[in-house]
Amino acid sequence: MLNTATPGVAALPLQGTPCATASSVRWRIFGVVFLITLINLVDRISLSIAMPTISKEFGLSPTLQGLILSSFFWSYALLQIPGGWLIDRVGARRVISGATLLWGGFQTLMGVATGGLAILLMRVGLGAAEAPLFPAGSKLNASWLARSERARGAVIMDAGSPLGAAVGGLAIAQLILLFGSWRTAFVVAGLATIGASWLAWRYLRDDPAQHPGVNEAELAHIHGRAADAATTSTGVADMAMPARSVVAMCTGRASWAMIFFGLLTWGPTYLAQARGLDLKGIGASTFFIFFSAAVGSLCGGFLCDALVTRGIARGRVVKGMVVVSGLVTLCALLGLSQLSDAKQAVAALCVAAFFLMWGSLYWSLPSLLVAPRRVGFVGGLMNCAGSCGGIAIPIVTGMLLQATGSFDAVINFFSASALVYVIATLFIQLRHTR
Repeated sequence: MLNTATPGVAALPLQGTPCATASSVRWRIFGVVFLITLINLVDRISLSIAMPTISKEFGLSPTLQGLILSSFFWSYALLQIPGGWLIDRVGARRVISGATLLWGGFQTLMGVATGGLAILLMRVGLGAAEAPLFPAGSKLNASWLARSERARGAVIMDAGSPLGAAVGGLAIAQLILLFGSWRTAFVVAGLATIGASWLAWRYLRDDPAQHPGVNEAELAHIHGRAADAATTSTGVADMAMPARSVVAMCTGRASWAMIFFGLLTWGPTYLAQARGLDLKGIGASTFFIFFSAAVGSLCGGFLCDALVTRGIARGRVVKGMVVVSGLVTLCALLGLSQLSDAKQAVAALCVAAFFLMWGSLYWSLPSLLVAPRRVGFVGGLMNCAGSCGGIAIPIVTGMLLQATGSFDAVINFFSASALVYVIATLFIQLRHTR
């Protein structure tokens, strides 16, 4: 019998109560997660959009600007593993709600900053607060979705990132123009984030059985098909953590992040310097590139689950699609040097971004590699590796540009990262992937 005594939660139908149609609360849960990840990237990219105005007001040197822009990842990477540990202890709902409230506060406080040092400290705080979001989403994926749906859940969560990057620049720029102040734009964005924290607390639950909207049929769907990795039939709960596969997963994620954050941080400069686009062209091209990435993320997840329902082993599908992701991205990047027309180059980057975001399937890997009680920790490890890639790529790109004076070496480095992404994925061994 279902627990009907959970405080503050409406009673659920007892077992045996007929339900003609399963409720769909699980997808609304991931709709909320998608919205929060989109807001996450809007807040993250806001400083890049406002930096030209801020640097003039505070007289920031290029070196200090670089430190401020990179400072987000210092705390973000450092707190990935502790954040994953915390998720496994207190639950994803509390962590997501608290983190969203906290980073909304830091985003709002940036609007009253008095200098470059204050903004740097606020960005460090923003990175610390945002750190556990994606591992917590991975934890919800393992708790709320049947195995046949976990790829879709992973990409719904991750698609918020490129879409947030696509619309965030436009939204923050419009707010600055509307209010005539970057400070007001930051305050408005921060208050909207704080509102999202209330939504997360109000609607998310760690256990589907605790949600008042879930009926018996949906619970049966989630647990009946999930073949939970903690059951003794698979033995995953008693299996040691697969160290080689976890290392390979982290290496692949770091290489993937090199490309994604490379496009995010240096893509506009590439379009301006190597392709000669003006500000209007850069804005439009950036939107199309990251919108293509968001569409690619969603298409990859739905295609993965469709192939699994046809009887193909999930591990084989995930690995195969990620390998295709890396190979197509590699070919598109290598082809850039052969294209002289700017529109063709943007089209090639759209193709690369579309397939690169099949890498969102990586967020389904923690629940396939380890028992649910370890998913938050392993998700934190993986996101920590990706964050290290985010720290490194702006520095590496700048050094290559300074040394060669050309983006050719940068594109070659991105291509090498795509190759490592493919090879590392091949070393991941997914044993229990029915």
